Amino acid sequence: MPLRHHATDQAATDRTFQVDLRGLVDLLSHHLYSSPRVYLRELMQNAVDALTARHALEPAAPADVFGVRLYADGSVVRVEDDGVGLTEADVHTFLATIGRSSKRAEQVAEQRADFIGQFGIGLLSCFLVADEIQVLSRSARTPDAPAVEWRGRGDGSYTVRTLPASARPRPGTTVTLTPRADAGEWTRPAQVHALARHFGSLLRHPVTFDDGTGGPERPGTPVNPEPAPWARSYATPGSRSRALTAYGEEVFGFKPLDTIELDLPVVGLKGIACILPETVPAGRNHGHRVHVKGMLLSEQAEEILPDWAFFVRCVVDAESLRPTASRESLYEDATLAAVRDALAERLRDWIARTAAGDPDLLGRFLQAHHLAVKSLAVHDDEILRMLLPWLPFETTDGHCTLDEFARTHRTVLVTSSVEEFRQVAAIASAAGLGVVNGGYTYDRELVHRLPEIRPGATVADLDPATLTAHLDPVDRETELAAAAYLAQARDALAVFDCDVALRTFQPVSAPALLIDSREARHERTRSQLAREQEGGLWGDILGALRHEAPRAQLILNQLNPLVRTAVAIDEPELARTSAEALYGQAAMLSRRPLRPAESSLINRSFLDLLAHALRKDS
Repeated sequence: MPLRHHATDQAATDRTFQVDLRGLVDLLSHHLYSSPRVYLRELMQNAVDALTARHALEPAAPADVFGVRLYADGSVVRVEDDGVGLTEADVHTFLATIGRSSKRAEQVAEQRADFIGQFGIGLLSCFLVADEIQVLSRSARTPDAPAVEWRGRGDGSYTVRTLPASARPRPGTTVTLTPRADAGEWTRPAQVHALARHFGSLLRHPVTFDDGTGGPERPGTPVNPEPAPWARSYATPGSRSRALTAYGEEVFGFKPLDTIELDLPVVGLKGIACILPETVPAGRNHGHRVHVKGMLLSEQAEEILPDWAFFVRCVVDAESLRPTASRESLYEDATLAAVRDALAERLRDWIARTAAGDPDLLGRFLQAHHLAVKSLAVHDDEILRMLLPWLPFETTDGHCTLDEFARTHRTVLVTSSVEEFRQVAAIASAAGLGVVNGGYTYDRELVHRLPEIRPGATVADLDPATLTAHLDPVDRETELAAAAYLAQARDALAVFDCDVALRTFQPVSAPALLIDSREARHERTRSQLAREQEGGLWGDILGALRHEAPRAQLILNQLNPLVRTAVAIDEPELARTSAEALYGQAAMLSRRPLRPAESSLINRSFLDLLAHALRKDS
């Protein structure tokens, strides 16, 4: 029965949330930010946003007239900017209300895209390294406004007071932290300087650092003395290329195989993609460095490129990408998806240009990254057409490209697994068959698409019937003479569901060939389990799935001297032992995992043959 409200009910009372600031700071440190070091990035970001607002207020001012100055001497950390500043009303409105950002003020709302920060919680990150934050500010919007001081403490309390203009003669803001004893790792002068370089090396406003050792006459050390390398002018295209390569090597620690310049004007993105000089496992983090408006956002921004592009490392600076609340990764939205697609297209363009104009570079690239290119070619018809003829494959002619292989083999056969290729490679090569190992990732699927590139080529899966059809039968007299031995061999190997046949094939050095696919072994295992479970529910289920189990084939080579000797053996036990030994040797040559029964058979047959030889000698 639904509840009803009566006139006598007490009126609801509006109440205000109470925030446990210490608990909130703990939440930030353990779940939002990756490390306490982000406090300096947040302070620098707030300073840069204040400068952006100041330039909007005074657009005629030179770009370098306003800047950011950092100071750290071990006892304090200070960040000072020449930005737009705050009035006393601004301080009460923005610094005393958690979650509200001054960058959402009506007067700058229309310029919101010009700011790095979006969430108004950055100042709280300072409590990760300090128990008290002092903010001294003077507004550029209200020139006659006094300076105002705000002091916030980790227990959630704060004070605000106005000061004479002399306390802050110029408009702007100074944030001062007194680090806690346990925060020395992040607030030592050398570390503050390193963090400033790390986060702010590409910032567009001048940033300097001072550790207090040079005296008042010594200017601070520039944190970002030069613009991004792609924003500089160079005398020649070659010098530009060398400078971008050197920057990639400085950032990532390896010399790129090549460097691709990235430029997406629609979203204000510029940067470089560095081609890795060696193979990298596909599952490893991509490690792309993404800056937003010059400030380093992330060193592990995997989302900036598609998964198949693990052969590159990117460093980019963008205007229109949205950071998440922690400002340590990118917000997944339509803009990011469009950027990812556009950058992927730049990589495809580079592959196309390289294939057309620099075969040597393409060869070195494919030698290191053929797996990445194969994964791309599977899903990208354009890359397939461009690069499939160049991609290396393991074949019965050795490692070569499909284009080379198809010139000598009109019909290209492909195996479904590596072990099947190992079983048949030598025999197929001697028989003149062209077989490609399709057991590696993407290879079988790509080989089957070869006719799309070479219309005259034919591709087919290799099966036992195809191979045995190329093995020559022995004459009837030889077959009859070996009949007794073959019967004993079949009986000895019946436990492995293996038939035995006599043929002639090359090379002569191969005494036997074991043809046994993975699917056939699985089917026999299932049939055996069904027989063992016969009569029960599980046996009925397996029985319903049962097909006629395909048998393995041990094909003995009549041209091999050892086989000719073996088929003439008239001692039953020795005949069985020799058949088991030939089976074991062929199983080992197939390089597939041996079953316990096969390992036992190999050991037993070896010992029995050794014992027979010793008895004969004695």
